[in-house]
Amino acid sequence: MSNADKLLDKVSRTVDRKAWRNLHWEGSFRDYLELVYAQPWVARNSFQRLYDMIVSFGHDEYTEQKERRVRYRFFSDPEGGGRDAIFGLDGPLMRLADTIKAGAHGYGPERRIILLHGPVGSAKSTIVRLLKRGLERWSATEEGALYTFSWVLEDGTELPSPMNEEPLKLIPEECRGALVEELNERLDRTWRLKIDGGLDPVSRWYFNHFLKLHEGDWMKVLDHVRVRRIILSEKDRRGIGTFQPKDEKNQDSTELTGDINYRKIAEYGSDSDPRAFNFDGELNIANRGLCEFIEVLKLDVAFLYDLLGATQEHTIKSKKFAQTDIDEVIIGHTNEPEYRKLQSNEMMEAFRDRTVKIDVPYNRTLRNEIRIYQRDFDQTRVRSKHIAPHTIEMGALWALLTRLEEPRKANITLLQKAKLYNGKMLPGFTEDNINELRRESVREGMDGISPRYIQDKLSNILVKETGAHCINPFMLFHELEEGLKHHSLISNEDVRKRYRELLSVVREEYQDIVKNEVQRAISADEDAIKRLCANYLDNVKAFTQRERVRNPFTGEADPPDERLMRSIEEKIEIPESRKDDFRREIMNYIGALAVENKTFDFRSNERLHRALELKLFEDQKDTIKLTSLLSNMVDRATQEKIDVVKKRLIDNFGYTEESATDVLNFVASIFARGDSKG
Repeated sequence: MSNADKLLDKVSRTVDRKAWRNLHWEGSFRDYLELVYAQPWVARNSFQRLYDMIVSFGHDEYTEQKERRVRYRFFSDPEGGGRDAIFGLDGPLMRLADTIKAGAHGYGPERRIILLHGPVGSAKSTIVRLLKRGLERWSATEEGALYTFSWVLEDGTELPSPMNEEPLKLIPEECRGALVEELNERLDRTWRLKIDGGLDPVSRWYFNHFLKLHEGDWMKVLDHVRVRRIILSEKDRRGIGTFQPKDEKNQDSTELTGDINYRKIAEYGSDSDPRAFNFDGELNIANRGLCEFIEVLKLDVAFLYDLLGATQEHTIKSKKFAQTDIDEVIIGHTNEPEYRKLQSNEMMEAFRDRTVKIDVPYNRTLRNEIRIYQRDFDQTRVRSKHIAPHTIEMGALWALLTRLEEPRKANITLLQKAKLYNGKMLPGFTEDNINELRRESVREGMDGISPRYIQDKLSNILVKETGAHCINPFMLFHELEEGLKHHSLISNEDVRKRYRELLSVVREEYQDIVKNEVQRAISADEDAIKRLCANYLDNVKAFTQRERVRNPFTGEADPPDERLMRSIEEKIEIPESRKDDFRREIMNYIGALAVENKTFDFRSNERLHRALELKLFEDQKDTIKLTSLLSNMVDRATQEKIDVVKKRLIDNFGYTEESATDVLNFVASIFARGDSKG
């Protein structure tokens, strides 16, 4: 067997012919009725199909700031491996899913244009892309199956329904009631089937032709019908349409509703014969599925009125033909400037009245913003360089701060507000306070830096040939600031100045983070922390019980070491007036553990753990002499200690040799300036 034959054999063994036959099922109208009787949901409309597709992936419920939230797993892009996953927009996605659900139940949104509105780069296009791709994949499953039909002409030629009509539409409208009622009795959904509208002009022509041929015998007309399964496909222009407006002078309504086929006029003798018309406009081919309108508000006014009929009446008007019924979800998206024009245009009141606007803001939680960049710059994609810890986090934090509104209360900074939104609790702030912050910031997330800007700057520093094997926050800060000079979407100098100031805030935050990490790396001697903790607790116990502490060196009973206890407590800002309460809380906690036959572990109390680390760092930092890194003279003993700290940074915090050295040099420069406060 040749190498080519071996390769072909491998491919042929992976081809599932049975699956192919299922996807290309064909049968008579009677066969289809049997199928619909067993599975009534196959005859659902476009809104019902889209809603069933979303909920088929399941959902998770959670509470955030006392509000119930639903996270639909579909929007995490499970079938695409998370490539288009949406992060941090559960609120807007809930409203979108609720709108589609209401449309599925026939409560009104099925007669509206769904308008996704938000700043550039806020995932509007990604949401629609997910819906389109989801419909494509789902229509290839048994649960998502849908069917159309072809006409079998007298010479045996098969002519597909040009708009992929539902086969049940072949039943005369006045005869559908009893059949639909029986199907609904067998349906296990909360929505109800409803077979509305007539056939497309071509199918109507052939229906009347065969009805006349067979002298009104409807059953014989069905002998000319071949039902077949269809798979929705944007590439094949089947059930999924996409329209992007060009400049206003070149917009043509035939792109939406089809055009005359002039070559066939001679064959059929009239330009009003449906057989001489191409029903291939975006609204035609999107029948049974979804039609996306990119930058919908850039459409010419005449186009927008076409959309009004398509949504409100579920009909479109093709040249030379009466209104044609359609069944599709119409979703448009637009940016802020275009929407402002719509609001100020009194002529467009009818359009505004027929849209369901769903705001899609930028992310407002740090953890979700970080996930966007981690997905795009993970180790599977970035192989040539190491991304130092906090590089992505700092870029995300800066982008986030540019989107948040300054707090109205003087007792909180913008950085603290971002941390509250991210789930960190600060003294004096409750969930009610956080909800109040959100309520008073009505436009939050509608302005600011786009994720694309951060992605572009990360890409820039990754491809720069600097000789470094690692990129770090210092490089990103420089790239972000330089880019502000030429940012095409920032025309206001005050905004540019504010963004630079926020970059300074993020630099200070990074400085605090790396100082903290170096301090923890220096004080990461667990045995030393345990000894310090035991010494502290012995003194606290003696203090609270008004006892003395045995001195291990002299054997004498000494009073509790107040200086030691305060040196630890001050590290976590326990004031003199609160020291007694804090010490009693510690002893009560230890006592409660003893009742449950558990022993106290300093790691279980985050504040005490941090205080012990800071105290140990203070005691040890002078022995390590980090500032010697800034000179060329480092003695062997000091170098060995620095190497231990560096190894801890690598093992415990994810640094590499190069990035750990950069951080140690940076923190050493801080200590050299005398700024060693933890």
